[in-house]
Amino acid sequence: MSQHEDRYLELLKREVVPALGCTDPIAIALAASKARSVLPRDPDRIDIILSRNMLKNAMAVGIPGAGDSGVELAAALGSFAGEHDAGLRVLKALGDTGVQRARQFVNERRVGVRLQENSSEPLYIEVVMAAGANKSRAIIRGDYAQVTLIELNGIPSFKLEQPAQAADGHDADEPASLTIRDILEFAAGVPLDRILFMLDAAAMNQALSAEGLSNEYGLSVGLLMRAAAETGLLGDSLATRATIATAAAVDARMSGCFLPAMTNSGSGNQGITATMPVVVTASERHASDEQLARALVVSHLVSIHMRQHFDRLSPMCGTIPAATGAACGVLHILGGGYEQAVAAIANMAGNLSGMICDGAKPGCALKASSAVQAAFASVVLAKQNVRVSGSEGIVDTDVENIIDNLGHLGSEGMRQTDAMILDTMLSK
Repeated sequence: MSQHEDRYLELLKREVVPALGCTDPIAIALAASKARSVLPRDPDRIDIILSRNMLKNAMAVGIPGAGDSGVELAAALGSFAGEHDAGLRVLKALGDTGVQRARQFVNERRVGVRLQENSSEPLYIEVVMAAGANKSRAIIRGDYAQVTLIELNGIPSFKLEQPAQAADGHDADEPASLTIRDILEFAAGVPLDRILFMLDAAAMNQALSAEGLSNEYGLSVGLLMRAAAETGLLGDSLATRATIATAAAVDARMSGCFLPAMTNSGSGNQGITATMPVVVTASERHASDEQLARALVVSHLVSIHMRQHFDRLSPMCGTIPAATGAACGVLHILGGGYEQAVAAIANMAGNLSGMICDGAKPGCALKASSAVQAAFASVVLAKQNVRVSGSEGIVDTDVENIIDNLGHLGSEGMRQTDAMILDTMLSK
């Protein structure tokens, strides 16, 4: 049994949580609901200040129950229909009346959006509301549900000091002992009753996948790939079925489906990608609930471990660490051990590390499908102990160095890329 059992369980329970809708506009709605909660009446005006990464990720993704997208709409929905104490399920009670009021408020041009100035902070949301002589403000920073300030007329009703940051900008609370070897040992030895909650991730993301395969959402990547498999254009393999299941869930989520996703590291798409390939493999191989739960622990913890080396919002697509985790989870079901997991991680780093994040949107289903296909290609090689060597590119002989290299590339190395992506998006 891992000596870090309690710490790893806390990490899983903190980073694998439900969210309704894409976490970027939902976090904006949450901040708005917090600002509205201290305002004596409905606002006359809402102003939103966002980091570049938040604006990029929230611009084009569907908002559940609203049938539309947009930063302004997300804030208005949070104000008029949000449940401020519901966390990332802030819009769980959204109805037609709330949507209509929010749309009207936006159409009257009473919502403004601007970029946070002179800061490289990846995740920052500030919502300021005015109602007559009263002004409220709420700030979320560092993490999607981490409210750091709520105030009315300059007087705080809630204030959270920022978590300590390491010199490289990452969370100083990161468990230094979290390694691939320890993750595998923990997953194998932790008492089953302590990780049964991981089956909730399977059930929640399966429901989202089923919805995506029952109705047309976004690009319908999952639906169209399933049709192609049925007609022979794609082979009907385990890898294809896992790709279809993953893409369908992302299709639904990115287009405003009113079903929650189980997230990973603050992202529903990452949660889906870390979950569905493992779920499909477990089903195909008639694995027990225990085998599935332990494999999901592997997948989600590997993804969390890798994401802790990135900024919370990174210009590198989050499906890369999620699909890498999924590859390790699939190998766990197939009987692979530590060396095979290391090989899979090396193969993913040598293959997929250039995929950029250009915002949350329906097209994310294509990226998730590419990541899952790459994961299964990595598994195929890893099962035969074949891996990209440590002398190639950013890959190293030491698996922890591989993860660190990816983190540096995805954070420090791609900051200019990130700025160019947003400039391109805003110029269209």
